[in-house]
Amino acid sequence: MYRLQTDFWYLERAIWLVAGLFTLASVGLGYFVSPYWLILTGLVGTNLLILALTGFCPMTALLRLLGLRSAFEKRP
Repeated sequence: MYRLQTDFWYLERAIWLVAGLFTLASVGLGYFVSPYWLILTGLVGTNLLILALTGFCPMTALLRLLGLRSAFEKRP
């Protein structure tokens, strides 16, 4: 079993959090408000595929601007 570090918030962990929140929110909005919100679920999934295949993620750039660093970078 693989267990993640949870003693601090690092970039990869935040990406998974944001992706999960966006997915759950879009499913909830799709069910209760309009099925068109399910497009957001598709966009999140597409972005995760692009990240896995190319290493590019716009959310990563935003989170780095907010000060998050990768778990693989040295901590001060």
